[in-house]
Amino acid sequence: MSLDDYGWNGYFSERFDSLNDPALLPARVLFSSGRSCRILSASGEVNATLAGRLRHESRSASELPVVGDWIAYRPLAGGQSRVERILERRSLISRKLPGNRSLEQTVAANIDTVLVMMGLDGDYNVRRLERLLTLAWESGARPAVLLNKADLCSDHDAKRAGIVEVAPEVPVVLLSCLQDPAVGMVTALIAPGETAALIGSSGVGKSTLVNRLLGEEVQATREVRQDDSRGRHTTSHRELFRLPGGGLLIDSPGIREVQLWAGGESLAMAFDDIEGLAAACRYRDCAHAAEPGCAVVQAVGSGALPSGRLESYRRLQAEIRALAARADPEARSARNRRWRGIHKGMRKINRTGRR
Repeated sequence: MSLDDYGWNGYFSERFDSLNDPALLPARVLFSSGRSCRILSASGEVNATLAGRLRHESRSASELPVVGDWIAYRPLAGGQSRVERILERRSLISRKLPGNRSLEQTVAANIDTVLVMMGLDGDYNVRRLERLLTLAWESGARPAVLLNKADLCSDHDAKRAGIVEVAPEVPVVLLSCLQDPAVGMVTALIAPGETAALIGSSGVGKSTLVNRLLGEEVQATREVRQDDSRGRHTTSHRELFRLPGGGLLIDSPGIREVQLWAGGESLAMAFDDIEGLAAACRYRDCAHAAEPGCAVVQAVGSGALPSGRLESYRRLQAEIRALAARADPEARSARNRRWRGIHKGMRKINRTGRR
């Protein structure tokens, strides 16, 4: 097994070579916890601790290794290893840490595809999906939607149509994790050497899907509550797995609360239908409320745009503006610069269909 099988490419090779330290070796983080992590190097899996300098110079937890990161480590005597540097990330899934403080919680790094999983039972919620898709676009990866438990839903085609209506550029897959065809439909979304991250609420079937994709029971599963289709967390940490077909998958604990750590460009990509309509508004700074000549409000009035879609857009827009107002200006500026190029590239991919 080579590092290429785990996503190593020219991008990361260039950044590793720039360190110019022959004592360091490259590896990918499979699991991270506190001051240590499990990494995959060319010689196999090893446990590694974080260098004190890396911990002390990090301004926040978001600058410490997370699952999916490519790092440079130093082999030590006695079979020990120490993580010295994190290579520049190509993408990063983040959310605001739950609570009142404006802190970033990193979820996974260097993701190609974010698989947003939703159950076709009590978990189905188009407004929450819009929030998750905004989080996915912010990461710099491309999103896809997995609608699970199709076997338990009599109107699954109508519900799928509801998702396609709000995310026309995003692949939407109907599946049942308990049936064999689900494996092929999901693996088709993850090319060999590419990394997908699986996110969604507790009880939607993420752990069951991981077990089916791997062909073995590696993640614990529990039954969901019948009254609200919710489940308790069975996955307690994020971990990277290599699938039999060559793709890579990161499973994560269920997300109960999705607080955005995002910018306006991500919101525009998640609501590109509203952004398209806004181009015809009379005023460039139209708030899509009571302004005359607002094409968005007119579309709601004619039934071309669901009113709930516009309400969700306004709510998320207000949330992002409030976050920006509270966040440290220097950190906000750095984040905007970091993702501006990524979002530009993602828009080009959407237009051309090429990677």
